[in-house]
Amino acid sequence: MKEKLMEASIELFDRKGFKETSVQEIVEAVGATKGAFYYYYRSKEELLRDICITYIEDLLDQQSRLLQEPEKSCTEKLHAIVYMVIRNIRTRKKSARIFFREMRHLADEHLKEIREKRRAFRKQYEQLIQEGVARGEFKPSLHAEMITFGLLGITNWSYYWFQPDGSVSEEELTDIYVDLILNGIRGQERPKR
Repeated sequence: MKEKLMEASIELFDRKGFKETSVQEIVEAVGATKGAFYYYYRSKEELLRDICITYIEDLLDQQSRLLQEPEKSCTEKLHAIVYMVIRNIRTRKKSARIFFREMRHLADEHLKEIREKRRAFRKQYEQLIQEGVARGEFKPSLHAEMITFGLLGITNWSYYWFQPDGSVSEEELTDIYVDLILNGIRGQERPKR
């Protein structure tokens, strides 16, 4: 029942928003009672917290597994992580939207745990950039922290506009992003000033 409540809430929060969705609507969607809801959750906010925690923990687990592949270069790991984030748009788009859009409705004690997990995800990305610099795969002049924020900005907000069934596939978007990240957009010949 707990999973059904979460699944129904993801649908409703995505469509209507957290504030606009009532506990009554959630329980009606799964054919339960408010008593069943309050057996599993003390509040709608606690349910939102669980949705956000589940989303970020899944991303952290996937990222950690990709980073622990010793046979891959830093460039290959970067590509794999960008692809993982883009692929999650297909598989977890609604959860991603809720994570980024509705998290502001959480109280500080719930936000603290989520922020720590977001920070861990960012730090693992940053360590990958630092390792790539140390191995000579990436430019030594890179500011790893700023590059990481840029990477996250590029990939995280794709959930808002990217259509996985559109004209550009997940793989193609990943290649576009990684090429942009590694090579920029300037052509071989520099324009005259």
